[in-house]
Formats: sequence, structure tokens, C-alpha cells
Amino acid sequence: MEKIQAPKGTKDMLPKDGYKWHFVEEKLKKLSEEYGIKEIRTPIFEHTELFLRGVGETTDVVQKEMYTFLDKGERSITLKPEGTAPAVRAFIENSIYADPQPTKLCYFTPCFRYEKMQKGRLRQFHQYGIEVFGAKEASVDAEVISLAMRALDEFGIKGLTLNINSLGCPKCRPNFNKALREFLEANYDGLCETCKGRFEKNPMRILDCKEKKCKEITKNAPVILDFLCDECNDHFDDLKKYLEVMHINYQIDSKIVRGLDYYSKTVFEIINKDITVCGGGRYDYLISEMGGPETPAIGFGLGLERLLLTLEEEGIEIPEPNYMDVFIGSIGDEARLEAFSLTYELRKLGVKCECDHMKKSVKAQMKHSNRINASYSMILGEDEITNKTAKLKRMSDGEIFEVKLDSLEEIKNIIVN
Repeated sequence: MEKIQAPKGTKDMLPKDGYKWHFVEEKLKKLSEEYGIKEIRTPIFEHTELFLRGVGETTDVVQKEMYTFLDKGERSITLKPEGTAPAVRAFIENSIYADPQPTKLCYFTPCFRYEKMQKGRLRQFHQYGIEVFGAKEASVDAEVISLAMRALDEFGIKGLTLNINSLGCPKCRPNFNKALREFLEANYDGLCETCKGRFEKNPMRILDCKEKKCKEITKNAPVILDFLCDECNDHFDDLKKYLEVMHINYQIDSKIVRGLDYYSKTVFEIINKDITVCGGGRYDYLISEMGGPETPAIGFGLGLERLLLTLEEEGIEIPEPNYMDVFIGSIGDEARLEAFSLTYELRKLGVKCECDHMKKSVKAQMKHSNRINASYSMILGEDEITNKTAKLKRMSDGEIFEVKLDSLEEIKNIIVN
């Protein structure tokens, strides 16, 4: 019978790699707490309309990449392709806007996009995201960017480049769109079919096209920074000042538009060796467009698979934890029961403990103890059961400790200390 394999674009997290994911997630959680950010968890699927309105109908995500289906009630459902729109939906639905602002949220979530397979890009991937609602000042933009930069820096990733841009607002963007359409009109026939559909609806989206011919056409396109209104220009200047006061180096890249329609004002990307490892920006109008009150907001997304790949390519080793404190071997049925009972009691005290379940020989049990990298080991037999004592061996140097089997705290203290 043919083996069933995982769907293309998905990847198993195997037990041998679990500690890497835990290390990354715990570090990001701790960093979030330092910034006063609390976790939110949203459903893995949402009504499709949420992403049509929130992400934008002219984006590649909506046009080409969403996993959408009808449920048994004939409702259109979509596996979430990104984390911002669901967080906004939860913010509105649960009236979090009525709480004192700003609201600072983070999440770890699987996302789903039907994309072309390439290095560091999967169809099911995992994202760490930050969303800050309710604050319009550029200081919040700088704080969010600083968190992303700190996270990557503390993982030991070197050579990071921070690129920033401003996409303006509904007051100044129409003038830019008009100039962009006029520029593109002469080369309209050369655009890909997708970008021809964007020409009237959202010409800025054309700047994000990955097609070679479109990238060539837009190479000398108008620059959004030349069209900013006073408010947007001041906001962008303030952002630069806040970054500078934190000594965070940046470059201005007028080509950054990001892949989602909801962005306004600040957008940014953090680059490592020509690969974007983190990106985000401000979306001051999304909450009101989705039925909530006018609420400014900013956030970013960091792909965990891409982060782990970057750490691997940079030669940054994640410390492997101690998986097992002690292995308790046994000889004979009575000793096996005692070993099983002792294992259970030590686990209740927080000791990572394992015993034999395979009725292996003593030699095979000790091999297993080494294989699971137990810090200590002991073997229980007839004498140990009779005397209620055993020899606890420290595997690193072979030192032996005589212990009483009914002194659980003593055993724990030796192992832990």
C-alpha cells in the first residue's frame, strides 16, 4: 500500500527539533512581556469576507493564495492567511476599543497561503505577530520596530538592514496614484494580467509585483515620498527621530509597499542577506473599514520557519536542553514495580524521570539511559528493594550517591543541584 505523505508545502515539526521552536517562542514571549504586550489567540479559520475586506481584493493573497471552502452550512470559510485581520476582528467584536488604550497584542499562529514553493516559504507556516491599537504617534511605530530589531539581534543574527518608507494616507495617496497611473499608462500593455486589473483599483499594488517585466516597468516610477501631505511627512520625520534616539540604523526604501492593502503611513522591512525576515507597518483605517471606531494601529509579522532557517544559515546554535534528569532501571518484576512507582513520585516533584517499559537487559537499559542523555541513573534490584537504598550515578563524571528510596526530596535535591 502506498504511503500517505504530508501535503506539498507543509512540514512536520519532529521531536528532535522541538526544543528549537520552544527556544524561539519563549524568547519572543519574554520580549513581548518586556514591552507590556499580551497574547491573543484567534480561530484558525474565519469568514472569507474578513480577508476580502481586511487584506484587500487586489492583493496576491486574496487573488491567488487563500485556502477558501464552503462549510456544511454553505458559508464561505478561509484558513487564515495572516494574523492582523483576525486580531482586528476580535478587537472590534469584543469591544476592546472601549478599554484604556493603547492595546498591545501578540500571537503565535499557523497561516495558510497557496504559494509557489521556494526556500523558506511554505503553504502552512507559523507567524509571530505584534499588533498595537489606539496610538497614532510615531513613537509607537519606533517601539514596534525596535522590538522586531531587538528580537533578531538577541538571537544573534548579524548584518541586519532596516528599510523604512511611508505610504501616505487617503489625503495624499490619490495624488500619487494619479501620477503613477500616468506613468504606467504608456507601458500598460506590458503589464502582467494581474497588474492590468490593479491599474484602476489600486495602482500602488503594481509596485509590489514579482513579475520581471512589471518590475522593469516600475523601475523609474514616481516616489510616494514626494507626494506626502504635511501630516504624513511630519509623522515620517518623527519616526526617523525616534529611531535615531535609540541608535537604530535605517535606510529609506521608497519601493516598499508591502503585500497587503491595509497599510498607510509607516511600512518597514528587516532584511538579512537580501531576504526579508520581518515586515510590517501602520494601518490606521483598517479598524474603521471593518466596522469598528476610527482607531490607529501598527504591527508586524515574523515567520518562525524563516527565522529558524536564518539562524541555521548563520551558524547560530540553539542550546539543547536537558531532556531527562534521571533514568531508573530495574532487574526483576518486583524491582520493576518499585522503579515505576519511584518514577511516578519523582515526576510529581518536578523531576524529569524515565523507567524501563521494554523489559530490557541491564546493559540495554544503560544504553537507553545514555541515548536519552539522562543526567543520572540508578538500577533497582533485589538488594535495593530489601535495603530501601540505591546508588544514584551522575553520568557526567561517574560520581555515586547513596540514597534512600523513601527520601524523595533527598533524591530530588541531588539531581536538581
